[in-house]
Amino acid sequence: MPKIKPVSDLRNYNEVLRDVSVGEPVFLTKNGRGRYAIVDIADFEKTQATIKLMSELTKGQKSGEEKGWLLHEDVKARFAGKVHE
Repeated sequence: MPKIKPVSDLRNYNEVLRDVSVGEPVFLTKNGRGRYAIVDIADFEKTQATIKLMSELTKGQKSGEEKGWLLHEDVKARFAGKVHE
């Protein structure tokens, strides 16, 4: 169940921060509408890493479509330091 509080609860920010934990952000509303999310730093870092990974995967897919795909044997050889040209 999401933790939703009015932004005015920040007057007692220690209580609001106590409710934040990994995987359980606190959502703050302003004038009855969702406006802010307070997340644990571990969740923030995980989200940033996921965004970066997805970006790199997209670049790889685009490269494969434009320049051609590598065979898995060639990829394995590149990591082993034995490039087949």
